[in-house]
Amino acid sequence: MIDFRLDEEYEALRKTVEDFAHAEVAPVIGELYEKEEFPYEIVAKMAEMGLFGLPFPEEFGGMGGDYFALCLALEELARVDSSVAITLEAGVSLGAMPIFRFGTQEQKEKWLPDLCAGTALGGFGLTEPGGGSDAGATRTRATEDGDEWVINGSKAFITNSGTDITRLVTVTAVTDVMENGRKEISAIIVPSGTPGFEVAPKYSKVGWNCSDTHELSFSDVRVPVENLVGTRGRGYAQFLSILDEGRVAIAALSVGLAQGCVDECLKYVKDRVAFGKRIGEYQAIQFKIADMEVRTHTARLAYYQAASKMLRGEPFKKEASIAKLVASNAAMDNARDATQIFGGYGFMNEFPVSRFYRDAKILEIGEGTSEVQKMLISRHLGVA
Repeated sequence: MIDFRLDEEYEALRKTVEDFAHAEVAPVIGELYEKEEFPYEIVAKMAEMGLFGLPFPEEFGGMGGDYFALCLALEELARVDSSVAITLEAGVSLGAMPIFRFGTQEQKEKWLPDLCAGTALGGFGLTEPGGGSDAGATRTRATEDGDEWVINGSKAFITNSGTDITRLVTVTAVTDVMENGRKEISAIIVPSGTPGFEVAPKYSKVGWNCSDTHELSFSDVRVPVENLVGTRGRGYAQFLSILDEGRVAIAALSVGLAQGCVDECLKYVKDRVAFGKRIGEYQAIQFKIADMEVRTHTARLAYYQAASKMLRGEPFKKEASIAKLVASNAAMDNARDATQIFGGYGFMNEFPVSRFYRDAKILEIGEGTSEVQKMLISRHLGVA
């Protein structure tokens, strides 16, 4: 029999993060969000809980868990706030995971302990100002000069790249051009503070206001040749595999936001009175909340299945795209419906649903747009 119940260890983690989100995040995140401040104290508390080390082995300071454990934590955090959730997601799956998956033993020993401890954050430098979904259009260059790489170029929309605890960004760069014109793209670690590595002022964003996001520039940045991550010329392929995993994580985060919308509406409709009745007594409201729950439930099953295939070592690219597509759509639709149920109050920043509404749209864009997911799904079906 297929059993979708969480085992005791997973359920204990889920409940611990749920309690943490309501006790530590919910009371303070609204003010931080409006001030657009990075939640350093919350991040420090998550670090103490070991959340940044969840899917990594104890050898490198991790908790010895797996990627599904990370997804459960992301879902519970996003039920309260997505900025906090994406900080964890990017710190683990984008900052530390490339080094864990493809780095040398020396790189792992040097960087992973602090990244797993949450005392340091790493960024994932793939997207460029002119690239967007066309990640293969990389223009950043890295030229080998003796025992150093010399890097020139820029990256855009890079999460966790400019905090006080950011220690590195792993960037993709063109390291050669083949005779057929095809680019050789490699991945290279650039430590924070390296001369020529500049972090632009933070973006003014619609949502994720407590998340750290910057444009980065590299002007004759020199790093040791041993900062190459993985195999030369495989950087793009490596990062695409990281994105496959990341899509499952973003699906989990999206489910959390979708569930948070349901949570807030269930509380609101029991107190809000209109035309002499609690609005939860009106069938129109009941049906809208039922639709929200159906979307959330379906999206959760989708990311559970993608995660299970990933953990079994089976191909999961199609399932990751399905989960990301279904869950991000659910988040966006639920945020819109929740705002409608709250009416004018849903447009006020003091209510969480307004934050959910602002945060939901990026889920249909980041880690591969909805259109990219449809392209990948159809490709796996052999449509073209």
